[in-house]
Amino acid sequence: MAAVLMAADTLLVGCGELGADIGLRLAARGHEVIAIRRRAELVPAPLRGLSADLTRELPDLPPLDLTHLVIALTARPRSEESYRATYVDGMARALDALEAAGQVPRRAVLVSSTAVLGDSDPGALLDESSPCRPTDGPGRMLLEAERLFAARVPGGTVLRLSGLYGHGEPRLVDQVRRGDVTDPHRWTNRIHRDDAAAAAVHLLTRDDAPAPLYLGTDDEPSPLGDVAAFVAGRIDAPAPPPADPALGHGKRLDNGLLRASGWVPAYPTYREGYGAQL
Repeated sequence: MAAVLMAADTLLVGCGELGADIGLRLAARGHEVIAIRRRAELVPAPLRGLSADLTRELPDLPPLDLTHLVIALTARPRSEESYRATYVDGMARALDALEAAGQVPRRAVLVSSTAVLGDSDPGALLDESSPCRPTDGPGRMLLEAERLFAARVPGGTVLRLSGLYGHGEPRLVDQVRRGDVTDPHRWTNRIHRDDAAAAAVHLLTRDDAPAPLYLGTDDEPSPLGDVAAFVAGRIDAPAPPPADPALGHGKRLDNGLLRASGWVPAYPTYREGYGAQL
């Protein structure tokens, strides 16, 4: 006798590397997860794949008993047109399909990016109250997607992630090997992919309702030169140019609100994150 599939309680809109990590963590907690991806055969078990190109079509949703919604889309290439088609129009189609099915999630998280914050005063420490000033088309489209999500998913949470790393050789390692670290004074912010996935699951499953917005980043904004020097020491590469605090520029991000919610990163700084990989 064929097994009867349970109605999924979780919908994952987008199932790239980060989305799959989030979905697998939710499945490990006992949730039945449907994941939308252009090619459903690439969705890892036990997640159930649903093929749909959200830039062109509404997904044909199976029966759902929805409690959790995760939107973790990926756009290629990095252009305003691609980001609009994926993050704005694509998300809208997924939400249209949910509305047509009469499904309202109890908890919802949209994975966004700290790129919406744009540039800031040199070394300024930014948090959830900082104004958004995206400097390019993709950043503007991400901010438009955040606003659409807030309007259509009352009670939803936006998780703005800083630079993701972890799993596979980091791009920074290749730059250090080639001697291509050309701006050691720039402030950088990052979060290990495992910690990013854990943050999304934490916000979806914590007892108290989460806030509307969190910055997802590790504990220590750092000049690129300091991070590159640590990597160089691990791979026995020539030391990159040192960082000069007097020449520091770029934004620094504060994860205090996410930390206060009970999230604890496994890799609180680049030392633990890159140290574990190298």
